[in-house]
Amino acid sequence: MHTERISDIIAHFIGYFDAAVEDVRMRIAHTEGRVAQASRDDAPDLAALDPDFASKLLLKDYDPGVRHVLSDEDLTGGGRHVPFGTDLQFAITSLPGADAGDLPAHHLPWGVPAPDAPQVLPIFIGPGSAVSHLTQVNLLQDDDYFDMTGTGTPPLDMRFVVERVTAYANEAEPYTPFSGYERTDSYDGLQAIAEDAHTLKEDLVESGTTSLGVGNAVDFVAAGDEIDGTVVNGAVVEEVPVLDDFLPDRGIAAPPEEPVSEGDSATQTGGPEDNLEVGAGANMVANIAGVTTTGIIAPVSAVMGDYHQVDMITQAYVYSDRDSGPEGLLGKSAAEDAGTLAFNIATFGRSSLVDPAADAASDDSSGDPVFPTQWRVSVVEGDVCFVQWIEQYNFVTDNDQMVVTTTGCETTILTGGNSAINFAGLLGLGMQYDLVIVGGDVLDMNIISQLSVLYDNDWVVGSGSDGADVRSGDNLLWNEATIHNVGANDRFETMPDYIPETIQAIEDRDPGMPKDLAHDANFEGYEGLNVLYITGNLFDVTFIKQVNVVGDADHVDAVAQDVLEGSDGATVTIDTGGNAVVNVAEIVDYDSFGDTTYLGGNLYSDAVLIQGGIIEDDDTQPQPVQNGLANEVIAFLDDDTGGDGGAVDGVINAGHDLSWSHASPVDVMQTAVA
Repeated sequence: MHTERISDIIAHFIGYFDAAVEDVRMRIAHTEGRVAQASRDDAPDLAALDPDFASKLLLKDYDPGVRHVLSDEDLTGGGRHVPFGTDLQFAITSLPGADAGDLPAHHLPWGVPAPDAPQVLPIFIGPGSAVSHLTQVNLLQDDDYFDMTGTGTPPLDMRFVVERVTAYANEAEPYTPFSGYERTDSYDGLQAIAEDAHTLKEDLVESGTTSLGVGNAVDFVAAGDEIDGTVVNGAVVEEVPVLDDFLPDRGIAAPPEEPVSEGDSATQTGGPEDNLEVGAGANMVANIAGVTTTGIIAPVSAVMGDYHQVDMITQAYVYSDRDSGPEGLLGKSAAEDAGTLAFNIATFGRSSLVDPAADAASDDSSGDPVFPTQWRVSVVEGDVCFVQWIEQYNFVTDNDQMVVTTTGCETTILTGGNSAINFAGLLGLGMQYDLVIVGGDVLDMNIISQLSVLYDNDWVVGSGSDGADVRSGDNLLWNEATIHNVGANDRFETMPDYIPETIQAIEDRDPGMPKDLAHDANFEGYEGLNVLYITGNLFDVTFIKQVNVVGDADHVDAVAQDVLEGSDGATVTIDTGGNAVVNVAEIVDYDSFGDTTYLGGNLYSDAVLIQGGIIEDDDTQPQPVQNGLANEVIAFLDDDTGGDGGAVDGVINAGHDLSWSHASPVDVMQTAVA
């Protein structure tokens, strides 16, 4: 439109120019070509302009159209426009023999009913469903081989680590019974999960189960209608542990606290120090998820069917941290004393919010109480479903083999220090109503499933490791889950008679609000009601599944003693631990903003907490890689036909193995030989 506006200005200027030229021509014709002599007097000085003078001439947008302005019309009740001539039309149609079909149609536009037409309740469209399915997967293979001596030490076969962590994950299945569900948002699928949760809770309560009875380091079960408080490794605590207080020191893999700028300089006095520092662990693996759901919230709700609420947390960790040195096990003889910390932290909380309008009404004691006289109704045909389904996986292997020696200078070798992090945050903002009526059932379900697996068996061998400072522990496994509901758990009341009357009024499009609804004590102080009616079921489901599997088996071979003899005073530090395996999940579920939920059916409340901790003491020793033929191939190529009657059939079934050792390495410098 800017171009058209400029074109319009130019056209006006051309018109003014043509008029000026024509005026000059007329003057010449009038004076017959004589031109008056100009005065020889000097022109007066120009007047000084005000420095604050400013011309604010703004160009308006080009508008070629014509504005339509309604003509004067008579207004009747309700703001309806009655076209001019309507009275004349009524008068003509009342004459005998008048045919209304021959008269011009003077009627109300856009289907506006006549003043005497019956009034109906306008129905608005309610909110729709919102479904979020999120899957995050990190697959990292960082198996390094490093030889500083050039002796050609044969590589070791570390594939057994994958087998161990797989077996550990299967061993933890009894503590994570809901980890096998596939994501769904269907009515049947969600109902099946809720029924399984209810059955599990009823069985645990009926049998009085407080543990699975397998004798693991952590074995705790709690079930009931409600669980409140914080449980850490099966013990109720008042203060929740903080993750930052337990994170291990990552050593040389730790990021700098302050970034080094280009202008900074480093100085050193004296000769080079003969130091060797090796970091083969210090991996950071984390799944972090936070979900806040509001869905549909109201101070007053009415559920014609059943109300089923489920809050469930299942947590399990499994680790093996058996570290061996030249003289046997490093540190103490048991894996649980190797410096590895493991936590299962579960918190169940509940709070309630009070509607500010209700507070204002209760504080105002002067005058007659005020109740609503109007209502606005929104209707959703069918079910309304709010589903947040999050799955996070980390599969990491950092199996390193190193042959190291001192070099007479400061040497730092880092083969670990990997980071694999999944982060997910969902904020579900919904609509707020004064009254929500659900014609079917309500399913309010929150489930968190967490599993952490760590294999950190390390071997520090060689005669040169006697004087080395070896740190092989200081690992952390952390499962933290929080479910916080907003809405009192004792807010459920018997369904009053006016709720079915309200539903009937909505279906009949009756504009008149039921009297008992308008005078409900919960709505005192309201001038009008915003009502939502859902004809079907309401589902509000949040499911978070987090899995961390880390294999960090390191084999460090220190150089022979005769080489170290020429390096007096050398400092050797070998760190193969310092891994952090972290799962953190939080659900904040807003169920109600008030203290009243009318219920026409049954109330089912299921809360389950399962915590398990398994400590393994695997003594498997890594073996050199065998380059010979596999047994299956040897059997296939064998010429001996005895024992089978001369049969020539041969079957080789290698299975359908899928392991991380088959994946392409992420580290492009997979093998470094110096």
